[in-house]
Amino acid sequence: MNETQTATLQIDWGGLAPMIIVFAVAFVGLLVEASVPKRRRLPVQLALTVAALIGAVVAVVLLQGANTTAFSIGGTPIGSVILDGPGLFMQGLIAVLALVAVLLLAEHRTTAGGDFVSEAAVVADSAADVAQRRDPGATEIFPLTLFAVGGMMMFVTAGDLLTMFVALEMFSLPLYLLCGLAKRRRLISQEASLKYFLLGAFASAFFVYGMAMLYGFAGTIDLVGINQAGVSSGEPRMLLYIGVAMISVALLFKAAAVPFHMWTPDVYTGAPTPVTALMAGCVKVAAFGGLLRVFNVGLSSSAWDWHTILVIIAVATMLGGAIFAVTQRNIKRLLAYSSIANAGYLLVGVIALGDAVGQTMFYLAAYGFTVIAAFAVVSLVRDGDEEATHLSRWAGLGKSSPWTAVVFTVLMLALAGIPFTSGFAAKFALFGAGIEAGEVGLVVVGVISSAILAFPYLRVVVLLWLNEPAPDAPTVNLPSPMAGTVVAVGVAATILLGLFPGLLLSIVDGASTFLGT
Repeated sequence: MNETQTATLQIDWGGLAPMIIVFAVAFVGLLVEASVPKRRRLPVQLALTVAALIGAVVAVVLLQGANTTAFSIGGTPIGSVILDGPGLFMQGLIAVLALVAVLLLAEHRTTAGGDFVSEAAVVADSAADVAQRRDPGATEIFPLTLFAVGGMMMFVTAGDLLTMFVALEMFSLPLYLLCGLAKRRRLISQEASLKYFLLGAFASAFFVYGMAMLYGFAGTIDLVGINQAGVSSGEPRMLLYIGVAMISVALLFKAAAVPFHMWTPDVYTGAPTPVTALMAGCVKVAAFGGLLRVFNVGLSSSAWDWHTILVIIAVATMLGGAIFAVTQRNIKRLLAYSSIANAGYLLVGVIALGDAVGQTMFYLAAYGFTVIAAFAVVSLVRDGDEEATHLSRWAGLGKSSPWTAVVFTVLMLALAGIPFTSGFAAKFALFGAGIEAGEVGLVVVGVISSAILAFPYLRVVVLLWLNEPAPDAPTVNLPSPMAGTVVAVGVAATILLGLFPGLLLSIVDGASTFLGT
């Protein structure tokens, strides 16, 4: 028996610890659903989820400086899971943002003012059936969230396309379910869930087909091997073009880039607001974590082949998201189109390759905290039991609830990129890196898009402070400690990263090198 046959698989269990913690607690959460009495599940599930995410963050911190693979055979590394600076940073960022979003999920559980209905009640035959199931249900949102978070953490560290596909499905499927669990808007919520599922299934099919094409071209699905084949492969280059196009469709769908953005406004509007916050923050990090790794590690040698088309998509995304945001009268749809425009800005970092990895990660962190806090505020402004999402209902909020208006003003100014906020610091750093990489035209379009997008944000600020409130103005729910923590963390991060961006920029600069580049 030769050496190859006797070689054993070595696993770096410590390197896998962040994902193991999250997935293990997710399975424990399923057991809790099956064994713990209904009215005792909420505190147990919340405690487990918070502990899992904190444990994942601690595990990521202990792994800082790692630059290796999690699997090897006989000392030969296997690139299924990569432990490097960008992967670990984005794992930690996903866990932190998810921890903040989970507090908002807990705030909006199935209670008198909650926004979730249990999964069992979704298929109930009548409104009476739903009413009977409301209070004890919806605790399944916590293990579903952990499965989604674990999939995202795997996605940003995947070193081959097969692992990336498994991770993509692992975090997508729970999100499809979570989007359909809105209690008071069941039809809209389920419609959003179905749209997201169907379009997501098409995107997954594109990913599999692209993976097959790239395997045919490179003879491997390992990203490093694909990159090497871009220089040395003797296979028809058309296989590479088709594979890159198909893989890009799937990744750009998750990133909500034009023209693969159609799902975003409907899903952001129809899903429960805490789920929307989770998606706007964490899914954005996961999608661009995958894009950065694929294009830096797997496709950098063939940049000439994909550069032009990705530039066109970035321009369309920046301008399309900004222009459509101007016409919106629903605050959640406004934030959805804002998310699309921000995907365009982040694509500048993807196109710039290694010159902008750190700045792109900084942008993801700054945007994630701000947008989660913005959705938390949206969930507090209510017309009775419903959220007051139409902009006209926010008129004069500065007079009826000045502190809420102050917080939302800070968040809107940050999203608009006003100086001394995290939004300005993030755009300045990212566009600066784009200029250094020679993408001056893209940066000019980004600045124009930012100027257009500032209009709807500032219009909201004017509406809050300079208009008179309606006689039947919506009420602002006093935030519970959990909701208050979400808003406080988001606003604090928005201000601190705007005033002292160097604190985080120094960290991302030291963690911006992918293994294999």
